[in-house]
This record gives sequence, C-alpha cells and structure tokens, in this order.
Amino acid sequence: MYLPPHFEETRPTELHRIIAEHSLGTMVTTGPQGLDANHLPFLLEPTAGEHGRLLAHVARANPVWTEAKTGDDVLVIFRGAEAYVSPNWYPSKHEAHRQVPTWNYQVVHVHGRIVIHDNERFVRGVVARLTRTHEAAANPDAPWQMGDAPTDYLDRMLAAIVGIEIEITRIEGKSKLSQNREGRDRDTAAAELDVRGEMELSAAMRNAHK
Repeated sequence: MYLPPHFEETRPTELHRIIAEHSLGTMVTTGPQGLDANHLPFLLEPTAGEHGRLLAHVARANPVWTEAKTGDDVLVIFRGAEAYVSPNWYPSKHEAHRQVPTWNYQVVHVHGRIVIHDNERFVRGVVARLTRTHEAAANPDAPWQMGDAPTDYLDRMLAAIVGIEIEITRIEGKSKLSQNREGRDRDTAAAELDVRGEMELSAAMRNAHK
C-alpha cells in the first residue's frame, strides 16, 4: 500500500476501532488459480500472540480452505469510512483556485499467516463469539442466541462451515484525512461531510489533528 508518512495510521486504538466497526474484511490469498479474494466477517483478538489474531469461518463449499494451506501468508483488508471531497469546500480554493478534488478514507491492511480449523469445537466457538458481538448491536434487548435454533439444525449448519484463524504478523493503516491541507480547509470539509451524513469520517478528520 502506498503510504505517505503524513497519512500513516499508527494508533493501535484507531486501527482496532476501524477493524471492529468495519469487520467485513477482504481476505486475499494465493491459490492454484492465482490471487483470490473472499469477503468475511472477522473477529479481532488484539491481545492474542505477539500482534493479535483474526477469527472467521467460511462455507465448506468454498475452495479457499483447501487451496490455502495452514501457514500461508494472507492479507485481510478492512475499509473504513470514505467519501469524496470537493475543492469547492475549501476557503483557500476561492482565493487562489489551486485545489483539486480528492477522496478521504481510512483503511487497515492486516498481514498474517492462515490457520485452517476443520474442527467443530473451534467453529462453534467462533460462531458463538461473532453472534454475541453483532447481536449486541443489532438486537440489544432480545439478541438471537445459538440455543434458539433446534440442536439438529444447528449441528448441520456448523458442519457446513470451516474455521479460519489469521495469526497477525503486521498491521498497517492509512488515514487519508486532509492532513496535508490548511486547518481552515480541513474544518470546512469536515463540516460539509457532517451535512452529508458522513459523521464517522468527519470525526476521524477532526481526531487526526489532536
């Protein structure tokens, strides 16, 4: 990833926030047909091992779990908030007309080694944790639980998936948030994004300069 120093995101709390709030990651692997990308909801364990780990599962029918071997290098991409930024939003543009459009965004690249878990106990644990995490936000008053499903049905569903673990070796993040613009230009761009409902991105722009 092209990463100018002024856009490099090194704050662990911000990197972990982006992963947690945008947990549908793109897992890139290399197999017999070359590069492959799968889109999976991941759970981050930041304190596991030296750099943390990611947990997920795939359909047993998905060939990725047989084509990617335990120990292979993988890349998982988490795309955070993003939006177009017009030069008309900058006060400096109306004075000198020396501004061009851009795109602000946040993204995290997680590098690691894949571990395949064709193991019912592991899969059940991953599904339970993913369910608790997302049901807490989706249905806080009456969250769905695995015990709500009939045992035989749930057993069939679990048998149809395979567990994925990513042992993280490196995390790199990019927060392109107008750090290279004048303060007044950043402020007005963030205010315009607020008007357009892009509050996560505008908040990130303001927090990047604290």
